[in-house]
This record gives sequence, C-alpha cells and structure tokens, in this order.
Amino acid sequence: MNRCAIFDLDGTLVDSPRGIVTTFAAVFVQLDLPTVDSATIRGTIGLPLPSAFAKVLGLPEDEPVVARCVEVYQSTFRKIVLPMATQLVFPGVYDGLQALREDGFRLAVATSKFIVNAEALLTAAGLREEFSVVVGADQVAKPKPDPESGLLVLRKLGVAPGNAVMVGDTTHDIHMAHGAGMSSVGVTYGVHSVDQLLSANPTWLVDSFTGVVAAVRECT
Repeated sequence: MNRCAIFDLDGTLVDSPRGIVTTFAAVFVQLDLPTVDSATIRGTIGLPLPSAFAKVLGLPEDEPVVARCVEVYQSTFRKIVLPMATQLVFPGVYDGLQALREDGFRLAVATSKFIVNAEALLTAAGLREEFSVVVGADQVAKPKPDPESGLLVLRKLGVAPGNAVMVGDTTHDIHMAHGAGMSSVGVTYGVHSVDQLLSANPTWLVDSFTGVVAAVRECT
C-alpha cells in the first residue's frame, strides 16, 4: 500500500517565520515603504507572497509595488535566511523524516512558497533528498487553503487521499487536507495558535516533531 505524508515547510519543518519577518522588514526598507509590525507580517505566513504583501500593504495583488516587493524579497531571503537554514530546522525533523521513510512512507512538501524558494531552502537545510515531490504555490492555479496542491502531490505519487496525511502549522494546511480528503496533523510550534488550529478541526494536534511522527503513523 502506497502511503504518503505531505509537509508544509515554513513553521513546520523549518523555523523560517523569524527569517521571513526579517526579510519583509528589509524589503520595506529597500523600497522606502512604511514599516509594518512583526505580528502583522507573521499573520500572513502561509499565504503566497503576492497575497501576503498585498494584505500587509492593504493593496490589490495586481498593484506594481506588490510585484516589486516579491522580486526584492526573493533575493533578500537568499541572503538572510539560506545561510542559517540548517540552524532553523526544528528539533527531531531529520531523524523523524528518516524514520517515516524507513516505515515506507513517501514524503512530499506542499508549500505556499514559490518553488524556486522552496527548493533553495530545503537544499540549504539539508532536507531536499528526503522528499519525492515538492509543490510550490506557483505550480498550481489555487494555492493553499485550496486542495489543489495536495491533490497534485497525490497524483504525482499515485497515492489515494485515504492513505495520505498533511502536516502543517496553519489552518491553511488543515483546510487543504480536508478539501483533498486527507487526514491532517496540526503542529502547535509554528505560526497559528492552538485555538486557531482547533478551529479548522485537524485530525491530530501535536506540539513536537516526535508527536508528528506518531500521529502520521496513526492517521494512515
């Protein structure tokens, strides 16, 4: 039986929210835009970059300044976050992923990051080889919370929804899982609070990556 575990990236595998906030702030400085508080920026993590910048700036996504922010973000993220990527991997992730692969799980990533940034971060963190498939927000018409990203992973791996589980730190991940017919594991150490995650009704709620491994084994 083919079984797979699909993971969000930011706030689930890698503690990149800290770096994301720093990168957003650096973008605003470079483009001479008003500063935005950290809590507001953190509140957009899990959304595709154009949506996140549009929300923070209070502008439509098709405004030219939004596209410019995304462009500057790409290069700034590489300079700030990638050099420290291995230090940002959450405790238990390396061993946990290996244990799941040894159990026969196919592993994948479905992220709101653009694919080039996701690949770069996974590679810098020493995680890329763990995953058979990585799907970025720019590879689907409707990113998370829409189920399209999850369904694309399932098609690529040839796995039925009932044999798959989505692991993430935001309600976007849980809603995507529900829409795709998968089980879900919410992690409480990322961006969204316990109450936020519970509002999306995850199959499982855990507070560590050790808990993730146990839940994935239970869910499938």
